Amino acid sequence: MSNATTPLFQLEQVRKTFKNADGEDLVILDDVQMELREGEILVIVGRSGSGKSTLLRILAGLMPANGGSVRYQGKAVNGPVAGLAMVFQSFALFPWLTVLQNVELGLEALRVPRKERQERALRAIDLIGLDGFESAYPRELSGGMRQRVGFARALVIDPHCLLMDEPFSALDVLTGETLRTDLLDLWAERKTALRGILLVSHNIEEAVLMADRILIFGSNPGRVRAEIPVTLPQPRDRESQDFRNLVEQVYAMMTARPISKTDGKKEPVGLAYRLPHTSINRMAGLLEALATLEKHDGTFRANLSELAGDTQFSVDDLFPLVEALEILGFAESDAGEISLTPAGRLFAEGSVQERKGLFARHLMERVPLAAHIRAILDERPSHRAPADRFLRELEDQLSEDEAQTVLDTIIYWGRYAEIFAYEDNAAVFTLEDPGH
Repeated sequence: MSNATTPLFQLEQVRKTFKNADGEDLVILDDVQMELREGEILVIVGRSGSGKSTLLRILAGLMPANGGSVRYQGKAVNGPVAGLAMVFQSFALFPWLTVLQNVELGLEALRVPRKERQERALRAIDLIGLDGFESAYPRELSGGMRQRVGFARALVIDPHCLLMDEPFSALDVLTGETLRTDLLDLWAERKTALRGILLVSHNIEEAVLMADRILIFGSNPGRVRAEIPVTLPQPRDRESQDFRNLVEQVYAMMTARPISKTDGKKEPVGLAYRLPHTSINRMAGLLEALATLEKHDGTFRANLSELAGDTQFSVDDLFPLVEALEILGFAESDAGEISLTPAGRLFAEGSVQERKGLFARHLMERVPLAAHIRAILDERPSHRAPADRFLRELEDQLSEDEAQTVLDTIIYWGRYAEIFAYEDNAAVFTLEDPGH
C-alpha cells in the first residue's frame, strides 16, 4: 500500500534526556532521524531500554524532545497532535465504564454532541467486531476483546495516524494473530481514515508480517541503527523462504553488539554497562541445548530465529540471554546464529562446582563492575562495603531504575560465582560467606 513519499511525521536529530539523581543529563534518545510516510505501516523493533515508548510519546506531543525537530504533516509538534490516536499494551480502559462509554471518551473530550458521539462509537464498535458487547464492562471481556475496545476508541476519532505501543504483546498467540489480521484487513480495505501506522513491537515475526518498513533501534542511547524495506505482498506467508530470510536478517542485526566509532570493534563492557538481567538457570539451559547441536564442522551453533520458535522466547527473553552469554564469553552471535565458545562448552559439560569456578573467572575478567566490587572489598580491612557506594557510581551514567537493575544483576551473578556475598537487610557487600 506504500508508494507515497509525503511524510506524516518527520524527525531530524531528535534527542531526549532525563535528569539523574545528581541532576546530570541521561541521554535516552540521540540523533534520531526517521519519517513515517503516508500510506505505510512502519514498525520499530529494539531491545528493552532503547527508548521506543519514549519516542512514541514525543511523536504524540505528550512530552517534548530536548533537541532536534519533530514535524507532523510539515508543522512542528508542540503539544498533543490532532488527527492522531494511540493504542497501548495495557488496554488502559476505565473499568467502571461500559464498552460504549469507553469508546465514546475521545469524542467526549472533543466535545462531539451526544447523539453523534453515540452513532460514531457504535460504528467503530461494529467495525472492530465488538457489536453485541456495547453494554458489557471490561471485566466481562477477554484480553483480546478488551484490546479491541482500545482499537475502537482510537479509531472512533477518525485519526490520520495511529501509534501503537506493543498492542498485541499482552495477548495469547492465537488472539494476537487474529487481531493483527483484522487490523491488516481494515488497513488494506481502507475502511478507516488512517493514512499511516507506526507500531512499536518486540516480536520480529510480527514486524515482518505487518511492516512496509522496519526500523531497528539501538540502545544506550536509542537511535535508528538500520532500516529494512519489506516488499513482500500481503497477506504474507510465514513459511515462505523470503519471509524467513527477512526474519533472520532482523535477528542478525538486533543481536549485533554496537560497534565503536573509534576502532571499529564491538563496544567494550564498561563499569556502568547495562548488564542484561537474566537468570543463571536460563543461561545454563541454553548452553546445554547448544551443546547438543554439533555440526559437521565440529562447531555447536543454532539459528536464532529457529531457537526463538523452539523455546517460545520473545525478543525481550532471548536477546538479554544471548547478550549475557556473549559478555561472559560463553557464546558468540553473528549473522543470526549463536554458537558455543570453548568456555561455553566446558560450562555446559561441567559439574556444579566446575561451572561455578568457570563463571567466577569469566565474571571477574569480563565484567568490570564485578571486579571493581571485589577489589574494594579486598582492600578494606572489614571486607565490607555498602551497596549505596556502588549505586551512586552507576547513577552517574544510568537512571535510578537502570542502576538498581544493574546492581541487582551483579549481586545475583556474584553470589552464584561466590566472589562476594550480599546482606540484603543491611544492603552491604561482604566477603564473609555465611555458608562457611
